[in-house]
Amino acid sequence: MRRVVRVLPPVLVGLLGLGLWELVVKAGRIAPFILPAPSAIWAELVEQRSNVLDAALASGANALAGLVGGTAVAILAALATSRVRVLSEISVPFAAVLNALPIIALAPILNNMFESTSSVPRRLVAGIIVFFPVFINTLRGLREVDPTHRELMDSYAAGSWTFARLVRLPGALPYLFTGLRQASSLAVIAAVVAEYFGGLQDGLGARITSAAAFTAYPRAWAFVVGACALGLVFYLTTLLLERLAMPWKSRF
Repeated sequence: MRRVVRVLPPVLVGLLGLGLWELVVKAGRIAPFILPAPSAIWAELVEQRSNVLDAALASGANALAGLVGGTAVAILAALATSRVRVLSEISVPFAAVLNALPIIALAPILNNMFESTSSVPRRLVAGIIVFFPVFINTLRGLREVDPTHRELMDSYAAGSWTFARLVRLPGALPYLFTGLRQASSLAVIAAVVAEYFGGLQDGLGARITSAAAFTAYPRAWAFVVGACALGLVFYLTTLLLERLAMPWKSRF
């Protein structure tokens, strides 16, 4: 019942917003070619459901590859950086530079470096975007060790690996999943936006630009809905993994 109470208000607000959107468009206050009515978008989504699903799977595969690869590199970098002060001083500014790279500049450059039929550029873009939030949050978690825990492990003459396995890594899990929650949505956004700049025309981004170019705006919005649903799936999956990894900390 508590979960229903938490979920019900945003659902009602969303339904109210869709109803107002429908009324405004039907009343002629907004031209349908500028913003189609939700009913038109839904009809197009039902008609194009197989195409939306295929495009979502293609974009999802690129986002997942970037999320897994970027997360793995970020965790390894955080582990190394937290142990060596010189790396710590160098890596954080370097990570900030990576975070400042715009997708619209990075994607065309990477597309030119690989074949037009390769999905590697989109996965690299997603991985680069994912790296920063996971790295920064994991590094913070590895550094913030309770002094009491450190003194206790020192009293047991625990080695560095034992200390990392029993104290530092478990203590960093909440920070890691904070970064993953941010990165899961960013990976989808990066993968979809990277598809605007050439390469394979099989993802949501390519379908959106193609539909918009032919003024099929309800169809373009249908693929936008598919992208939103894909981002929600990634985010909810991350929440589920967090619950499984830390069952003592409920977020539902």
